[in-house]
Amino acid sequence: METNQSSWRVNASCRDTDPDGLFVRGAEQNRAKAVCLGCPVRTECLAEALDGRINFGIWGGMTERERRALLRRRPDVTSWADLLEEAKRRFAGIDEEEDVRVRVS
Repeated sequence: METNQSSWRVNASCRDTDPDGLFVRGAEQNRAKAVCLGCPVRTECLAEALDGRINFGIWGGMTERERRALLRRRPDVTSWADLLEEAKRRFAGIDEEEDVRVRVS
């Protein structure tokens, strides 16, 4: 998965929002996370934050606390970009199988 600025950030739902709105505390974090809902590059964003151990802000729909907890639960992951891309491919495959079953029925 490519995670450089020119590849995914241009498609981010937050690209035209005030960046300070993604670096908030408390209840404001839920509003900031809402920007990520439905974002086409949410996975790439989250992978960059996890692989880069970014400590602040909302990235990929997760707060810094949520990302730290995930990193603690999965210390074995060497590349979040690879892991999340593989999960995305598997999920897409499941969706494609569902579409085929529905069309055949």
